[in-house]
Amino acid sequence: MNAEKKVALTLPDGSIREFNGPVNGMTLAQDIGPGLAKAAIVIMVNGEQWDLSREISEDADVSIITKRDDAALEILRHDAAHILAQAAKELYPDIQVTIGPAIENGFYYDFARKEPFTPDDLEKIEQRMREIVERDLEIVRSKMPRDQAVEFFKSIGENYKAELIASIPSDEAITLYTQGDFIDLCRGPHLPSTGYLGTDTFKLMSLAGAYWRGNSDNEMLQRIYGTAWRNSKELKAYLIRIEEAEKRDHRKLGKELGLFHFQEEAAGMPFWHPNGWTIYTQIEKYMRKKQLDYGYKEINTPKLVDRKLWELSGHWEKFREHMYITESEERIFALKPMNCPCHVQVFNQGTVSYRDLPMRLAEFGSCHRYEPSGALHGLMRVRSFVQDDAHIFCEKEDITAETEIFCAMLLEIYKDFGFEEVKVKFSDRPEVRAGSDEVWDEAEKCLIDAVEHAGIEYSLNPGEGAFYGPKLEFILTDAIGRDWQCGTLQVDFVLPERLDANYIGADNTKHRPVMLHRAILGSFERFIGILIENYAGRFPMWLAPVQVVVTGITTDQDDYVKEVYAALKSAGLRAEMDIRNEKINYKVREHSHAKIPAIFVAGGREAENNTVTVRRLGSKNQETLDLMSAIHTLVTESKAPNER
Repeated sequence: MNAEKKVALTLPDGSIREFNGPVNGMTLAQDIGPGLAKAAIVIMVNGEQWDLSREISEDADVSIITKRDDAALEILRHDAAHILAQAAKELYPDIQVTIGPAIENGFYYDFARKEPFTPDDLEKIEQRMREIVERDLEIVRSKMPRDQAVEFFKSIGENYKAELIASIPSDEAITLYTQGDFIDLCRGPHLPSTGYLGTDTFKLMSLAGAYWRGNSDNEMLQRIYGTAWRNSKELKAYLIRIEEAEKRDHRKLGKELGLFHFQEEAAGMPFWHPNGWTIYTQIEKYMRKKQLDYGYKEINTPKLVDRKLWELSGHWEKFREHMYITESEERIFALKPMNCPCHVQVFNQGTVSYRDLPMRLAEFGSCHRYEPSGALHGLMRVRSFVQDDAHIFCEKEDITAETEIFCAMLLEIYKDFGFEEVKVKFSDRPEVRAGSDEVWDEAEKCLIDAVEHAGIEYSLNPGEGAFYGPKLEFILTDAIGRDWQCGTLQVDFVLPERLDANYIGADNTKHRPVMLHRAILGSFERFIGILIENYAGRFPMWLAPVQVVVTGITTDQDDYVKEVYAALKSAGLRAEMDIRNEKINYKVREHSHAKIPAIFVAGGREAENNTVTVRRLGSKNQETLDLMSAIHTLVTESKAPNER
């Protein structure tokens, strides 16, 4: 009898473990050491995640994933979704389970049920989930022919699962996972047993409606959201962060501070109030100066453009569903969803020489994009917005230098707004794209070379490039640890070709420029939403809509209050005065709640000595200063970072 074929498994450190036949991940972990075997949850085989119970019959590169690894989070959350489905099914046998993936920070599962779930139901389901975890049920992988799987799920009343399986090609075997009496369709991998999740690592969070398979023509299902983490400490930290995020919600603070509002007559389009517009214009003023300092020339282009231009650029084919359309004089126009084709039109006017390059054109471009009403979310997801948009037309040899200059500018700006931590992702070609593979090869290489030459660390974000070129995405981290993708830099060889952009080179012949698309804030609306939440409404002095309020202790000081107010206004400060006949503690409390950075209090003694008592937002201390000295201090603080 022939001996079984040996299997050689190469570990991340380069060492090799040989076995006399097929071996599963748990056996490998035990062979390495009992500590690893206890911590292991999944094995990576040639870059693919496998269950620990799955046999490896060929030589392979392998690594063991434990709960400590970042990759564990998605696995744990996926298992939590399955345990949620099992718990709901045990409590409410008549429901049907549909789809339940892991998502950022957690998981969800969609259920078909006639009666609506209630918060009390969530508590019951969460408790049953803990019971299932305590049962420590083995999670077993199996396969079944597609058509047999369709009939099986129909037989147990799971028609949604049957429909889902029927959409899979008939020659594919279906992977199923069983834990106790519960069976579900899934590619896996999963934990060895339900006990690996832990009873104190998850929590059900909320209820929502969701259409079956995301199609509004289909039935409405009930979605249960939950969160899951590696341990109770991480869960507790997340719940605290969520609680803090609710306090900082820009929609709530926007209303309290009188910054903006939305209404149905212009859904997804903000109405800016005086305080909000003050923040907006201060940011615009700052960005305008910064761009001028970096050699940008500001332009302005039409909001409404004939569809012919969008067809030439490729946006009509790739972006038509997000564009607002209007007709006039038998012509079809679209409100621009982005600025790039219009910027090429400015570049194309007249003859451009290589000596004019790089040409940096910037615009605070007003754009409109259709977003489904269910996707709108305050300032974070709108239909009308203004981008801090710019396009750099340059030669291919300039890409590296321009990338370095842009990255330096972007990091300076983020720091000025209070964001010190910035991550970078490189996004390569998407499935739906314009341009040949050869063009994409060149564009991706140019951008990778540029960012590496700039010495910037980055991670890969496969398939998320723009349809015309690869991009860098810049993600900033806010005060409570949340990430926000804001800035982008995209290398585009496609649009200059499609829109016939050219310049006269040193050889006196025409050449295509490279077009670098770039934004730093992304959109003013969303960036302001991020700022509101980052600062919890307590803006730094230079951004605060009202920088200082002056008020008296009694009406006897009204004349002096007016004098101080006039001096503040004369110094260029955004000031208000409060001469209401109210108690001083009431007025101070009210202005503090309105997040005013400084309050000047003028009592009888201050009026006599030409001083003010200064109270700072968030501080219990106060100090009495000479009036002009106090004003000078505020004037210094009120300057934008690039004006100091």
